[in-house]
Amino acid sequence: MSIDLTTAQSIVTEALTAGSEQGFKPLTVVVLDVGGHLVAAARQDGASNNRFEIAHGKAYGALALGMGSRALMQRAEDQAYFIAAATAALGGRLIPVPGGVLIRDENDKLQGAVGVSGDSSDNDETAASKAIHGVGLRAQIA
Repeated sequence: MSIDLTTAQSIVTEALTAGSEQGFKPLTVVVLDVGGHLVAAARQDGASNNRFEIAHGKAYGALALGMGSRALMQRAEDQAYFIAAATAALGGRLIPVPGGVLIRDENDKLQGAVGVSGDSSDNDETAASKAIHGVGLRAQIA
């Protein structure tokens, strides 16, 4: 089973709240199910344009390659040709920088992914991880 709408909406709310509480720039949050389908998304007032596409690419890439986008960034540094080829194979929908976090349940079963964009990549990842933990699930960043 994949993440449900209620949980996905809660993750969006938690991520936006975490960003506001920590003084982050306006964020865009995307939650995808295990198949990479959009379940919930929101953009804070003032978030720059195309943040949805970036947040989506962080989450989608994490799902496609089975690792958080922080790990994808390391892989891009170590194996640039592979990440370039994977990005092409995914139609450009892979953003290999922190902010894409896999969602796992208490049994370590994959539920989907969260992508956040709007502040630094590290802060985006922080908002995503806090949101996942805030709804009682486990965040996989690596």
